[in-house]
Parts: sequence; C-alpha cells; structure tokens
Amino acid sequence: MNLSKNLTLDEVTSSSTADRLHIRNDNMSNETLENLKAIAINVFQPARDILGPIRVSSGYRSPELNKAIGGAQNSQHSVGEALDLQGIRSSNNELFHFIKDNLIFDQLIWEFGSNSNPDWVHVSYRRGGGNRNQILISVKENGKTGYKRWPSV
Repeated sequence: MNLSKNLTLDEVTSSSTADRLHIRNDNMSNETLENLKAIAINVFQPARDILGPIRVSSGYRSPELNKAIGGAQNSQHSVGEALDLQGIRSSNNELFHFIKDNLIFDQLIWEFGSNSNPDWVHVSYRRGGGNRNQILISVKENGKTGYKRWPSV
C-alpha cells in the first residue's frame, strides 16, 4: 500500500528489531494509518521530490516495539506521526534544512552526528493541525538523551 507516491506502508513498518523479537508491527488503527498518510504526503514526499531518495530508518512503532527499543512512552512514532529519515543522494544536513525552511512540521530534530551533519533527521507532523514547528538538537548528557532548542548546542 502506498502512503504517497514514493513511500509505502511496508517501508514505515519495517523493523529489524521487530523481526528479531517476533513483534508484529503492522497492526494499527485507521487513525494511525491516516496519520502516516498525512506525514508521507506533507513531509516525506515534498522532500523526496526535491532531494531524491530518502530512507526511513524508523517509522511506525507498535506499542510493543516502542517499549522494546526504549522509545518515549508518548512517542509520536506509535501514533504514526513521526519518521526518522536519512538522505540517500542528499546529506542529512540538506534534508534537515529543506524541511526546516520549506515545510510545516510539529517537531524537527537534528539527531546526534556532528555540527555539520546529523546521523538522522526526526520529523513529526500532526494531521489535525497544531503543528508547533519546534526545532531541536539531541544531546547525550550523563548517558541520557536530552534535547536543546535550535540553534543552541
């Protein structure tokens, strides 16, 4: 099933952790499916059309999978509102800045990496509105992941 022109449901539900732990990661509510379609159409596809192929490194996470990977209890991944993305022909830096400068989003996070390129880009989108356009940078402090507002580091 296509969520947008270049993104399938299989791509956003694929998880090596789910496969390894025998966790079903494709059983979701209609609302979650609609959320995935909205982020695919409003964020993924416009970025893909300009920057070329983009890899989804983490998409939908069932509650069981989210718990298994230690995801936040209220993770937007678990309701189909978030994707972790990596550019294939473009850098993650280019991907981050394209989304930041051109698209509506709820959260955009520069995930680790260096000052010149994140390891991946986390983006979320709320189809019902109320998108905050909040931009953050992830940091490790005392072994825990924390977040600082962009452009503070």
